[in-house]
Amino acid sequence: MSTPTSAPGRVIQATRPLNTGRNGELRPTALIFLVLLWLSLFVAFAVLITLLITIFLTGQNKLTWNLVTNFPSADPEEAGARPAILGSVWAIGATAVMTLPLGIAAAVHLEEFADRKRWFNRFVELNVQNLAAVPSIVYGLLALAFLSMLGVTNKNIVIGGALALTLLILPVIIIATREALRAVPREIRDGSLALGATQWQTTWRQVLPASVPGIATGSILALSRALGEAAPLLVLGALVYITFDPNGLLSGYTTLPIQIFNWTGRPQEGFHELAGATSLLLLAVLILMNALAIFIRNKFQKRW
Repeated sequence: MSTPTSAPGRVIQATRPLNTGRNGELRPTALIFLVLLWLSLFVAFAVLITLLITIFLTGQNKLTWNLVTNFPSADPEEAGARPAILGSVWAIGATAVMTLPLGIAAAVHLEEFADRKRWFNRFVELNVQNLAAVPSIVYGLLALAFLSMLGVTNKNIVIGGALALTLLILPVIIIATREALRAVPREIRDGSLALGATQWQTTWRQVLPASVPGIATGSILALSRALGEAAPLLVLGALVYITFDPNGLLSGYTTLPIQIFNWTGRPQEGFHELAGATSLLLLAVLILMNALAIFIRNKFQKRW
């Protein structure tokens, strides 16, 4: 086997991995890092499994159709989470309608058309990345301030909660869409432009269709995050106890996380069981959404 060279007569010594010594053994620092890594993973999985088992044992007796069909009640034997389920559907549906077009359009502009040398575009990109790490309750405060500026007095409505969730997941969708657009090879764009297509035609007919699996995956994961949020909605005054079905964007509402929050604060053991059953229901929906995202990615993503 020949030794790699950079120039005639000059031999380049092969470098060894950073985590090994002269004889290939693990260095003490690398060994300590691996031990801490596996220990952290073990502790995290142990806590997660313990939590899931505890929730299942607590709520298994309440996993009945009454949970889905009944309204909340002062009697835990008759109470259900029907308004919370419908409220979650309304809130996530309105969030998707507001977030997906705006987020995808912003990502396409930043990735395909914006001049990255301009300070304003670099400023926007930096803030989008930073906003993805802001605590969710801050977005509730922003939505509250915005609705107050518009003169909205009743803020515990579906459109108000959807606005807060839109602010929450918009940076995530922008970042995920930009990554999906970046994954499309440059040769696809160059070939389309060489055949006479404009930049907009190239983006619309070549780049966007090729990046749909990545965009769909990121969007579903972002919406699943919004589905599990309670803090920004509580800031807006979302109702914790309602006995009617939400029926529009201006209707009062509650969601599954808020219903769980309400029941866990009750002293009766029956409400704790309802909270456990509702947590299992919410967990099942989140798992299905994440499974759908993984299926779309594996089924339709192209290997360039």
